[in-house]
Amino acid sequence: MEHRAVVRGIGVGVGEDGSNVPAVILEARDEFLPIVITSDQAQAIQLGLSGDKFERPLTHDLLVEMVTEFGGAIDSIRIDDLSEGTFFAKVDAERYHGGEVRSFVFDARPSDAIALGVRVDCPILISDEVLDAAGQPPEIFDVDFDE
Repeated sequence: MEHRAVVRGIGVGVGEDGSNVPAVILEARDEFLPIVITSDQAQAIQLGLSGDKFERPLTHDLLVEMVTEFGGAIDSIRIDDLSEGTFFAKVDAERYHGGEVRSFVFDARPSDAIALGVRVDCPILISDEVLDAAGQPPEIFDVDFDE
């Protein structure tokens, strides 16, 4: 089963060496799912969440524009696997041509998939298997999310 997730924001943890480690925090099934990302990925997701635009399109904005211009749409994002500490994601998309719909599935890093998903406001889905393996109770997080 898959559960619709909400992007709660970008958090910062402390790495083994004492450095700051950014993570995107997703909430599904009343659990938090932190996914460690780079600072560049964190910025791309945060810009998508805030709706702020640069003078020139950034990579994720460009991809959304290209998909749309070619008659396509991003339908959903799935975080559907976890192996040896690495999360895996899929981007579900459709293309319309001559009245026909053709579906596509693309492998993606979760950070890229989430950055796309927040830009097009599509569902972000997380599998039970991933939540069972990596979901965390919200009370262990020191968070202050603006609602």
